[in-house]
Amino acid sequence: QVQLVESGGGLVQPGGSLRLSCAASGIVFSVFGMAWYRQAPGKQRELVAEVTSGGSTNYADSVKGRFTISRDNAKNTVYLQMNSLKPEDTAVYYCKATNSYFRDHIYWGQGTQVTVSS
Repeated sequence: QVQLVESGGGLVQPGGSLRLSCAASGIVFSVFGMAWYRQAPGKQRELVAEVTSGGSTNYADSVKGRFTISRDNAKNTVYLQMNSLKPEDTAVYYCKATNSYFRDHIYWGQGTQVTVSS
């Protein structure tokens, strides 16, 4: 059974930092591309950052220079370090795993709430 479990969300003041974690089980983590998406109320889910199985990264323009995605294959975990947080970063953040060889093999986590507010 595949599970992606996000953690690390919470309430933070503008300008603050949070680190999200997504722990995967039931998959061969090293062959999966991993990504973080977010969905704010009334908006579509959008890509925040992604890291391929080979370690290449890509970021949404809105988070470039503030967020960093990384992966630890030994721990089957992907991270999202979020710095200089803004109120517009408030959303539910979701972890997504995509098999690099079978791209229809996609899994999602349950999401973790991030609220940026003073």
